[in-house]
Amino acid sequence: MPRANRHYFPGYVWHITHRCHRKEFLLKFSQDRKRYLQWLFEARKRYGLSVLNYIITSNHIHLMVVDTGKNVIPKSMQLVAGRTGQEYNQRKNRKGAFWEDRYHATIVQTNRHLMSCMVYIDLNMVRAGVVAEPSEWNECGYNEILHDPGRYRLIDRKTLKSTLGFTDEEVLIDAYLQAISDAMQNSPQIRQPMWTESIAVGDEAYVAETKRKLSSMAIGRKIIPSNDAYELRESQLPYCGHFDTQNNALRLENTFLWNTIYDI
Repeated sequence: MPRANRHYFPGYVWHITHRCHRKEFLLKFSQDRKRYLQWLFEARKRYGLSVLNYIITSNHIHLMVVDTGKNVIPKSMQLVAGRTGQEYNQRKNRKGAFWEDRYHATIVQTNRHLMSCMVYIDLNMVRAGVVAEPSEWNECGYNEILHDPGRYRLIDRKTLKSTLGFTDEEVLIDAYLQAISDAMQNSPQIRQPMWTESIAVGDEAYVAETKRKLSSMAIGRKIIPSNDAYELRESQLPYCGHFDTQNNALRLENTFLWNTIYDI
């Protein structure tokens, strides 16, 4: 597939997922997950990457970021993914690709849908059965949101508050904990493919407007109701989680690749 010029969507929030090559558990050791986060911090310093949430699992990553400038996200992803893979291959004397070719990006509306997506990210390892509580997984944004690390923070707390519509941090944390608690009580093992397979998620009007702005890139894509939201994608398909023994790849026609999108 030819690579189009990378353009940016100013102010839009993206949920990015990126898998290790062939879904291998190349991030199973904490030192490698921590190196990913160190390079993510470097991207924040170099390019001004605005991170709202994250989790680094054993074989894939989730990032929630805001598009703050042209090429900020592509450059950041190139730096973080490239350096993480290079260091791992050098240490292990390994050759070959570390990541799947490209990462998937989903536009998320900046309201209750954003909070729902954050919770979905935080409960990733709970769904996988690795931990009982999100706080038990160190390489995630959950603990950082609750306990600001100060100088070495990754999460853009100011932008997080504004995109969620809060002015007070304590109110934000209370709402966040309540959303986590509600999700934990209401079938936390259930996967929601709209967050990892769609082009956009939000209310019907938001998704319709996004489709209109995408123009030719959205031809053939349908607006589909999903739980209490709407999503823009080809069709609804069974979703196999990253930790399932039989895990089908996401269909290409349901993937909206970052380097083939156009300005909104």
